[in-house]
Amino acid sequence: MATTTTPEPATTSKPVPAAAPVPAGMTAPVPATAESTLVARVLGDTGALGRRIPQLFAGLALYGASMALMLRSGLGLDPWDVLHQGLQRSIGLSVGTWVTICGALVLLLWIPLRQRPGLGTVANVLVIGAAMDLTLRFVGDLPGLPVRIAGAVAAITLNGLATGLYIGARLGPGPRDGLMTGLHRRTGRSLRLIRTGIELAVLAVGLLLGGTAGIGTVAYALAIGPLVQFFLPWCTVPVPSRNARKE
Repeated sequence: MATTTTPEPATTSKPVPAAAPVPAGMTAPVPATAESTLVARVLGDTGALGRRIPQLFAGLALYGASMALMLRSGLGLDPWDVLHQGLQRSIGLSVGTWVTICGALVLLLWIPLRQRPGLGTVANVLVIGAAMDLTLRFVGDLPGLPVRIAGAVAAITLNGLATGLYIGARLGPGPRDGLMTGLHRRTGRSLRLIRTGIELAVLAVGLLLGGTAGIGTVAYALAIGPLVQFFLPWCTVPVPSRNARKE
């Protein structure tokens, strides 16, 4: 009697999907590495860095130089520099050194606020104070009221341009700006209210320590906002989005 063998059922395997074809003229995306992630955290969007980094440092250096000119005019400083000058007069060290120390201390306040610093944040702490001290070495007190007024006007205008340059580089806010936005996010209070409260408190402490406020302080408060609003569109570096660069 012949035996018959039952054929084994054919085994089927799930088809493995083929990788999506890469269009001609384009390269396949490279998976993100730990290094690239760190760079993204520090620099944000890395487009146009060839312009953004030099612009950042130029803006910060000009900011420090403009505040040194404001100090030499003797007509009053912005609230934070009233504090820095008061600390210099009551404790010692240079005004620029106190700019750096206060910037670093304010940056520590970002930790509970969960703010993330960028390259511009760290550079802000390191560059502005050094540029201010360097300028003070070469620029003495301005003689005569007309020259002092002209110096204050030039300082405020240059400060507006400097602010537009370093903000327009889009590499991270300064420590004081980040404190303001962090408090706004955590408390829900308006930016205007928070900024006014911070600057009034800083101004009061600076005056108690011997800092100088005057007509220049008022002029700075009134003019800096419109000046930054004027310069910022000219200074903002256009950075294409990641999706746009992939197309």
